[in-house]
Amino acid sequence: MSYYFTILSPTDVPLFSLTFGTSKAGGDGIARFRFPESAQYMNQFVVHASLDIVEEAQWTNGSLYLKHIDTYPPTASHVSAFLTPSGARFILLHQPPQLPSSSGGGGAGGVAGSTASLAAGLGTAATSRASSSSIAANPTSPQTEEAIRQFMNEVYENWVKTVMSPFYRQGMQVTSSVFRSRVTAAGRKWL
Repeated sequence: MSYYFTILSPTDVPLFSLTFGTSKAGGDGIARFRFPESAQYMNQFVVHASLDIVEEAQWTNGSLYLKHIDTYPPTASHVSAFLTPSGARFILLHQPPQLPSSSGGGGAGGVAGSTASLAAGLGTAATSRASSSSIAANPTSPQTEEAIRQFMNEVYENWVKTVMSPFYRQGMQVTSSVFRSRVTAAGRKWL
C-alpha cells in the first residue's frame, strides 16, 4: 500500500508531508501510487478536497480519530483523518496496491475500466494474495483502521513533543529530521 501523510494547520497551511509505502509483511517502504507522474499533485488535491468532509465530521464525531472519511475512486485512494485539540489535522491518504488485471485488454477502458477491474479483483485476487488480516487486503477493514489509529496516535505523541520545543513557533513548517524519522518509523511499525 502507498501512503501520503500530511499535517495541516487550522488555517489549511501544510506543516509537514511524507510519502511512503508499506513496510509490514515484506514491503520495501517505497510508495507506488497509480499515475506516478502526477501522484505528488493528485495526492495534495485529494487531501485538500477531503477537508470539507473533515470539517463536517469533526462536529459530529466526539473523538480525535475520525477513521476513514473519504474515498477518491479514480485512483482507489482512501482518506483517514485525525484532529488535534489545537486544530491541526493529520490526513493520511492510503492507496492499496494495484491488482493485476485478469482481462487481456489494452487501455481502452480508461479510468472507469481500471476502477471496475480493481473492484472486481478485490473479491478474488486480494484474498489469494493477502490474508484477511493484512492491512493491504482491505483499506476500510477494522484491522486497517486500528493500524492507522495506532500510527496517528504515535505521530501525535511525537507532534506534541515537537511543537513544545522552544524553537518552534505556531504555524511554522516542521523541517526536523528527527520528527521525519520518527514518523517514518511509526509508518514502518504500524503500516
